[in-house]
Amino acid sequence: MTAWNEDNEASVSDSGSVTILEGSSFCISSGSGDISPDGSANGVFFQDTRIISGWVLRINGALREPLVAQRPHPFEATFVGRATWPGGRFDSPLVVRQVRHIGPGLQDDITLENFAGEPVECDIELLVDADQADLFDVKGARTTGVDDATREVVDGRLVIEASRHGQQRGTVVSAKGAAVSTDGLRFRATVPARGKWAVSIIVVPLVNGLPPEKPFRDGQLPHHREGVRRHLDWEEGVPRLSIEDVKLQELLNRSQRDLGALRIFDAHHPERAAVAAGAPWFMALFGRDSLLSSYMSLLVSPNLAAGTLQTLAGIQGKKVDPDSEEEPGRIPHEVRLGVTAGLSLGGTAYYGTADATPLFVALLGELSRWGLSRDVIRPLLPHADRALDWIEQYGDRDGDGFVEYCRPNAHGLVNQGWKDSWDGINFADGTMAEAPIALCEVQAYVYAAYIGRSLLARWDGDVALENHWADRAAELKSAFNEKFWLPDKGYFAVALDKDKRQVDACTSNMGHCLWTGIVDEDKAASVAEHLMSPQMFTGWGIRTLASDMGAYNPVSYHNGSVWPHDTALVATGLMRYGFVEEAKRVAEGIFDAAEHFDGRLPELFCGFDRGEFPGPVPYPTACSPQAWAAAAPVQLARMLLRFDPVCTRGVVHLSPILPESVGEFQAENVLLDTSRITIKARGTDGSIDGLPPGLKLLPVPRPHLAYEPQETH
Repeated sequence: MTAWNEDNEASVSDSGSVTILEGSSFCISSGSGDISPDGSANGVFFQDTRIISGWVLRINGALREPLVAQRPHPFEATFVGRATWPGGRFDSPLVVRQVRHIGPGLQDDITLENFAGEPVECDIELLVDADQADLFDVKGARTTGVDDATREVVDGRLVIEASRHGQQRGTVVSAKGAAVSTDGLRFRATVPARGKWAVSIIVVPLVNGLPPEKPFRDGQLPHHREGVRRHLDWEEGVPRLSIEDVKLQELLNRSQRDLGALRIFDAHHPERAAVAAGAPWFMALFGRDSLLSSYMSLLVSPNLAAGTLQTLAGIQGKKVDPDSEEEPGRIPHEVRLGVTAGLSLGGTAYYGTADATPLFVALLGELSRWGLSRDVIRPLLPHADRALDWIEQYGDRDGDGFVEYCRPNAHGLVNQGWKDSWDGINFADGTMAEAPIALCEVQAYVYAAYIGRSLLARWDGDVALENHWADRAAELKSAFNEKFWLPDKGYFAVALDKDKRQVDACTSNMGHCLWTGIVDEDKAASVAEHLMSPQMFTGWGIRTLASDMGAYNPVSYHNGSVWPHDTALVATGLMRYGFVEEAKRVAEGIFDAAEHFDGRLPELFCGFDRGEFPGPVPYPTACSPQAWAAAAPVQLARMLLRFDPVCTRGVVHLSPILPESVGEFQAENVLLDTSRITIKARGTDGSIDGLPPGLKLLPVPRPHLAYEPQETH
């Protein structure tokens, strides 16, 4: 059985690879469009199974000379190359265009265009392989072994199938006019002078002999597919941005496109869109990642948060299962569909996370402020209450008032907060902390959950319940500031270990505590000073671990790297407590870093100081696009606008503090309640057009301290 903790990083991809995705399906190929069956991680994946592991196009016995690869849409790629002319003509006039669409399978539309004044006879062959390997095995390079797939030609189609842990997985490949063998498809074509020859090749996956409900079909235009329509609807529904700072506008537009591409849909509720963690290896529902990403992208679409909550509610824990770590009320960490998911995760859903459950309740409370209808919020309240029950009955394992984690098996995650690598939680001297571990940011999320439930009770008119959760929040805040504070160091411990010792490393986690408001006012300035110190702030972003700590490594996953989402939440916390200039500096650092990544922030980058290299140093296995990295610029923009709807009180706060370099900022088509509003801002001036009736614009920031308790009393 695979230890889950070994597989939480992305894999290294070839630098020239091209990835397209739609829903949870994706394809990784070389820049030529080929997929080499050489044991690499490339392939076409459907329901976490590699349905194509080899896809090599040869024309006249030779590979194409690649010219360009373009990705006009997340679900589509075009590969252009030059084919060898029969007889080896040096400057071949034979151009190959391959247009690829991903979805419930694959469609490749291949066109040969002859620019010569004479016709040409071409032998075209497509060599196909499909190992039906599980995504976990591909990602972990565990696919070498006996080829046990069966290959046969059935009714002019190539069918490749294999048995995988009690399930049959298969691939059907077909094309009109093809001579089909167990190796692949072949064509003999005459391409006329200055003319074209074209063919569509269709790949249909099989699960226990059955194709998906709406597979690709020959003669059906891919652009008419449901997945394509979903992307077009997304583009219509997101804010339309007009910003003087063109680079910032491009960054935010890229973020919006990537968030749209990373959506996945519930087959039983196709109207619900949740956000997957990242491409290509994490195109799945992740509790923590999906919740935080949808929170940070509220300015783009609050419906994404609603869909994420609804989808997670449907798989909320019901029983105690030590293998999958399911417990009643617990929100899962990850959901997979592959046939070996049960071996790696203990089931198709793995529940080993300490933070997704409180974040579920906190996000629901935030959504109520954005004016989502009671029809959306009310059905989720019982799930919120079950989540709160989990916090107090299972999360707080020893009754000390704090949520801890300790895996009950040998294959789950050792660390179950957002820094979930095996060495992610350590003392200042580099010694690793031992579980049960109570993380500082998890207590902050629980505080936000209590506040959120209190606000939801007020919204529902239940005064007793409102006061109960407000009191629980106040108790937790007091205990947290007493038990986690390190007075001799001036910052919060990252955790309490199994012996209730303060794990004294200086980390970015305490910035999340500022974000939720659990930090006492008299401690905030010292926390902010540490976060902005040269040991923590690189100039590009906030390090996960200070550079003077024993475990610091700027090229590590969680011990000194910079994560844009983490930095964005830290900046939001700084702004919340009134450290405006510091928050602006951090935001500008992330915006500058994005320029060096072609306007798309990666999952993380290395934690070197800004002065050491001309730009931020990439981390080798970072996902891109990745959901909370895509959402980070959106969150930072909202933070700089100081835009905070509180529909439960009938007000909307807008008090911009935009850097001068941003210039004029305008966002049209922003969804608030059931209205589409336009936000305009420059510097410290701002306005909103189209506010829903009954909402009052307040040109002041939402109070950064003790705001929620004032609401509840």
